[in-house]
Amino acid sequence: MATENDYEKLKEVMEFPATMTFKVAGVNRENLAQDLIAVVQKYLPGDYIPNEKRSSKGTYNSVSIDIVAQNFEQVETLYKELAKVEGVKMVL
Repeated sequence: MATENDYEKLKEVMEFPATMTFKVAGVNRENLAQDLIAVVQKYLPGDYIPNEKRSSKGTYNSVSIDIVAQNFEQVETLYKELAKVEGVKMVL
């Protein structure tokens, strides 16, 4: 889990608007990608096409979502809110 110090360091080096990819790893379940897109759209309305990959055993699913953030607060909020989605294990 990222600390406030990590966020402060990141805030210092990022320039906006910034194109970035959020990669979310979670339990392989139906509608995981759609639930993640719903969170992103809440804070950054737009059309998103997630890229999904299942683990070799089918237990986990990784979902990548490309966004354009306008400020650091959007980035910070998305990290925190995506982590709250049911079944999510990690947000990168």
